[in-house]
Amino acid sequence: MIERFYLKDFLSFKEVELNLNNGLVVFSGPSGSGKSILMNSILSSLGVSSCEASLCESSVTWQLDGEDTGIENDDVNVFKHIRKEKSRYFINNHTVSKKSMSKLGSKYIRHLSLKDFSDFENENLLSMLDDRVESKIGKIQSVKTKYKDAFVEYRSVRKELEQIEEEERRIVELKEFAAFEIKKIEDINPTLSEDEELVKIKKELSKKEKVLENIEAANAIFEHEYKVSSALESLDVDASFFDDAINELRATLDTAQDRFSALDDVDIEEVLNRIEALSGLKRRYGSIEEAIEYKEKKKLELQKYENIEITKDGLTLKVKNLSELVEKLADKISALRSKELKSFEADLNVYLKELYLRDAEIELKVVELDAFGKDFMKIKLNQTELQKVSTGEFNRLRLAILAMKSEYMDQNGGVLMLDEIDANLSGEESMSVAKVLRQLSKHFQIYVISHQPQLTSMGDQHFLVYKDGEESKVKELDTNGKIQEIARIISGENVSNEAKEFAKELLEVNKCA
Repeated sequence: MIERFYLKDFLSFKEVELNLNNGLVVFSGPSGSGKSILMNSILSSLGVSSCEASLCESSVTWQLDGEDTGIENDDVNVFKHIRKEKSRYFINNHTVSKKSMSKLGSKYIRHLSLKDFSDFENENLLSMLDDRVESKIGKIQSVKTKYKDAFVEYRSVRKELEQIEEEERRIVELKEFAAFEIKKIEDINPTLSEDEELVKIKKELSKKEKVLENIEAANAIFEHEYKVSSALESLDVDASFFDDAINELRATLDTAQDRFSALDDVDIEEVLNRIEALSGLKRRYGSIEEAIEYKEKKKLELQKYENIEITKDGLTLKVKNLSELVEKLADKISALRSKELKSFEADLNVYLKELYLRDAEIELKVVELDAFGKDFMKIKLNQTELQKVSTGEFNRLRLAILAMKSEYMDQNGGVLMLDEIDANLSGEESMSVAKVLRQLSKHFQIYVISHQPQLTSMGDQHFLVYKDGEESKVKELDTNGKIQEIARIISGENVSNEAKEFAKELLEVNKCA
């Protein structure tokens, strides 16, 4: 629930602070006093709407999911919207985006002033019906769990089969392309690091002649080897260091001579052509390693295409078995729902009768399988499609749906905000709406703007919105204040004694209700 709301500098409001109770909270007051502005500022404090207030702030008892928001949960969490040059949003003094605040706030607060069809979405209606089935005879939730698991697997396997069938239609083209790609690489038949070796050979071939000439010239040093040894010996110097150096030099030159002489049989044109072929692969695939990996991948694809019939047969059988299982489970769910449907319709019509509405007709239509089974719940109000009923009828029908849903709720449903839901209703109709809201207030904190004495008298808490000069103000009414305000609603600004007596009677009757 929202425990406290604070507003500063918004249109005709300078400053407002409300300490709010649970249950049915009524806002009333003369037209133009600012009731809708106040309601919008409450929504804005939670990121669900926007306003130009300097500050609007709500303290709530909702449990925040720390993993989802990254904000530590407190006993009371504070949502705040501040506007100076630009709007800024905070939760427990942590800066958040409006989108994040709106996403969180929308989980707990709903504004029902518009023709919002979300309560009539198939998932919501079927969930209500299933809750009734589960509470009466059980079974359906366990069947739904099995159905959901089977349906998810069925959809996955069917998608895989459809992909293979699509590949099968293109199989000839795909096989030809894979074989072509494999042949293109195998014709060159590269080996790892071959390109580096060839570049090295190319460099050596380019300097072969010059190197051999230099080696031949350098070999002349060995003709004078004995002279150096004799000179060192005459100087009584150990010549071993010279012998070692000469031997190492001779080995180096001999090795180089052999290596370059071995290039005599290498065709430079073949080397260049091979380098060019490998370069083509590198340009296409990135590297020789990647070209070889790509070839192996295409070989696996080709093998898959060649075995596609075996794979397809296996998937076809699996889809068939899963389809039968899903259909069987969907039929069980539908049977359980169908047994409860007439009771659901009857209970809904009890609420509709209380709300002075015509009977509703409900039927389950068979539709294509989805995550909720094969049922689509269709509601008509006296043979009229929901899209064509009046706004007043639609809102009362929605109240009846919410009331039925609340019968099976085991926790607080959050906050409902209703803007003049009893507008243009008769006294009896307004009282019927008030009674349903009183029941709903056991599960929701409800804020309602009303111009009717019946709904106003039902409030667990009553705030008067009024103008003091050009400034809008709000005050909570005690019993005498409620009597005066309800009497004003009944008789206008000149409050009569008869209106006051009727207001007392309404409050007394509803206090005992």
